[in-house]
Amino acid sequence: MIPKHVAIIMDGNRRWAKEHNLPILEGHRRVANHVLEKLVEHAAKRGVPYITFWAFSTENWGRAQTEVKGIMGILAASLKPFGKKMMEKGVRLLVIGDLSRIDEKLQKGIGEVVEKTKHNTRITVTIALNYGGRDEIRRAVRKFGTGFEKYLDTKGTPDPDLIIRTGGEQRLSGFLLWQSEYSELYFPEFLMPDFTPGRLDEAIEEFEKRKRRFGR
Repeated sequence: MIPKHVAIIMDGNRRWAKEHNLPILEGHRRVANHVLEKLVEHAAKRGVPYITFWAFSTENWGRAQTEVKGIMGILAASLKPFGKKMMEKGVRLLVIGDLSRIDEKLQKGIGEVVEKTKHNTRITVTIALNYGGRDEIRRAVRKFGTGFEKYLDTKGTPDPDLIIRTGGEQRLSGFLLWQSEYSELYFPEFLMPDFTPGRLDEAIEEFEKRKRRFGR
């Protein structure tokens, strides 16, 4: 059975750049410019209706400011062309996380892309930006009235069936804490810049072998 929602913790960009004797930002740039679109396209062809990428965590602000500024610059530069391609391919784009700390111009650009693609139905792509699981829950609790889930960033999106973390680390690091209760976990050794459509097939094949009991 094809997973309804695949979520990916994109780990290993900096290690990939170091292994290839490149500046650290080149790992991030490769993923933004050469990896994401191919994975989205392949996921859509396989019939996966939702895919989520964790692009920047609430803890990533603690990295060197040159790297943080560089990542934000890559996001700003790639947003418009990526959004245009997603629109052409019938992809709906969502962004979750606390965007209040993001540059206002980038916030506006994100809002425009989300608005333009909101009626697309081929696949829903969610980018987690300045996202942390504990932060999401704290923000939801502050808004809490009736029905906790409707205040989460992911309202309207099904919980992930499969969570992939590239780079070999075997932990979630706070990614989708509430939503990952019964997610299948997959921890490949390869780094995010080396994530190909074929490797997505391998992850889906592994998912299909597992027996899901949902605590029963």
